[in-house]
Amino acid sequence: MLTQIVTFLIFFAVIGCILYGRRLIKTEKVDAVFGNPERARGGTHWIIVGSSFLLLVWLYYSWDIAKGFYPKSANELCQVAKVNDSLLGLKYQFPIEEREFKSTAQIKKENKNLKATLNEIKLSEDLNLQQKTDLTEFINKTIQLIPLLTNEDLIENETKIKIDDITGKINLLTENFRKPEYPFETEQEANERLKAVSEQGDWGIIKVQSGTGSIENTIEVPLVPETKRGLKFDAAAKELQIISDEFFKLRNHNPQFKDKIKELKDEIKAYRKNLDDTQEVASTYAKDIVKIARRIEFASIYPPNALNEMQNAIINFDVAQKEAQGGLRFVDIFLFPAGTIVASGPSCSEQGSGRWLPKPSDTFDKFMLMLKPSVGYKEIPLLWIELVDVSKMIGFILPDWIADILPGEYPVHTQDGIVKQNFKGQVLKLVTGDFKLFKVPVPYGHIWDSFLRVFLGLVFGILIGVPLGLFMGLNRFAKGFFDPLIELYRPVPPLAWAPLIISVLGIDNTGKVFLLFMVSLSIMIISARAGASGTQLSKIHAAHSLGASKKQILRYVIFPNSLPEILTGIRVAVGMCWGTLVAAEFLAGTTGIGFVENVAKKYFQYEVIWITIFIMGMLGLLFDVTLRKIIDKTIPWRGKG
Repeated sequence: MLTQIVTFLIFFAVIGCILYGRRLIKTEKVDAVFGNPERARGGTHWIIVGSSFLLLVWLYYSWDIAKGFYPKSANELCQVAKVNDSLLGLKYQFPIEEREFKSTAQIKKENKNLKATLNEIKLSEDLNLQQKTDLTEFINKTIQLIPLLTNEDLIENETKIKIDDITGKINLLTENFRKPEYPFETEQEANERLKAVSEQGDWGIIKVQSGTGSIENTIEVPLVPETKRGLKFDAAAKELQIISDEFFKLRNHNPQFKDKIKELKDEIKAYRKNLDDTQEVASTYAKDIVKIARRIEFASIYPPNALNEMQNAIINFDVAQKEAQGGLRFVDIFLFPAGTIVASGPSCSEQGSGRWLPKPSDTFDKFMLMLKPSVGYKEIPLLWIELVDVSKMIGFILPDWIADILPGEYPVHTQDGIVKQNFKGQVLKLVTGDFKLFKVPVPYGHIWDSFLRVFLGLVFGILIGVPLGLFMGLNRFAKGFFDPLIELYRPVPPLAWAPLIISVLGIDNTGKVFLLFMVSLSIMIISARAGASGTQLSKIHAAHSLGASKKQILRYVIFPNSLPEILTGIRVAVGMCWGTLVAAEFLAGTTGIGFVENVAKKYFQYEVIWITIFIMGMLGLLFDVTLRKIIDKTIPWRGKG
């Protein structure tokens, strides 16, 4: 229901925004010249159209629209796929979907193999004349086996009867299949099936594995038929499988063929037995000839017209089952793009874009489960709030050595086993957080860990990089001294530093924050240096002439002039930090978005992978939008000078 509502809302939003945009164009000024930035301002309605288009594509190619409007379609297509899977082996024997009979293709293939083997024997320098003669005779006898299978006069009556029996079963199945009451299910069978339907769950249902906190899809496509049409195909698939197994057990082995192939095998066996170790080449060729003879023996080779009635019966059933699909075929064509539901043995699965592109509804459900602290991912939620005592924060911020430098001794217990606190002991409890005040909400989880790492790495990079960059842009010594160091490590990809930094500083937050600090530091230094060195000299001279000091020139002239470059550098650094963080969490981490994606890819949890991609995109967008607002507020003169 939710998918249906969202789909309708998307269509209404797109149509409404397009109509609004066309009306707005008529009311806007037409004298704005090309290239005027004012022409690109606004356009919120087009943002809605673009976002709606992306969501609509996701809904369509993930098959969520099919799931929302036709929730039973996957189950019905699963039963159709079972029929096609059972029918595939039979159809493969005939020129229905193939170009020729399987018998014809097999004969052509084995004749080609025999001819190639004969040419190799004739040209071989490792065989003597007698060996070539013997092997050639074996090949000729193998070639003579095929006419014994394709001659219609040699086929046994028992084989003909079995072929007619199988054909009759297919015709009877087609006749019953066309009946509305097929299959003829008893009340007990119907009750058992309905019970199985209630227990199997829905299409793409998500269940939580108890005890571990991990999330997995317990079912992809429901297997037990849920509808009358699905039941019809399921019953037909079972009958077809029995017929198919019966046909492939049948062999067109008449007495003449049996005698000839037994004679050939015995001759080659005796021939190889009489060969010594120096005649290994001849033995190998003889072995290859036996393999070809066995393939001919076990192939389903029949006279050219022996299976015509069976072929017609299969075609008639195929027509009947396509007619029975009715509107389901159009649902499959239009609402299951780039794939369909396929069956493999007793199971069905999605094949195509619906398999690797999770449905928004399933993704949202899993996202909500991963947010819960009782479920989470690897027992840690994506994002949650916990109440933490303020004393713990104070103990984290204040260093323990504050208590150590105070005069006096820490309290010692008395002979009565009582410990009396003194001032130094009280200070130690304060700096270690060993007391209680009041609790405040504090975020935690995978998203918060990644966000905090990026934020800290970026802040440290700004605090150190911007002053150093300004200094390098204004001072010859600073530029000459620090420039080689910066230019030496800046071109190195951050991932090249990751193994070294993580191995030295560990896999906890320290190593990751330091790696992100290195990434942002070089970007901020270069941005600040470019901004400082690009300050117009006329502005500096004007400030000097007005009596400004060096600090005033730096604060009111150089720094404002460098702000556009600095803020642009921050935007670049944010993107670099996110990319580096995910890779670092891939390499070593127990929390964070990169860690979640790394674990999810090992178990092919596509919904989780897409959730992490979406989260990273939204967090990156949040940083970027925040920076855009800061830029608009702090440097409104940009582009207007």
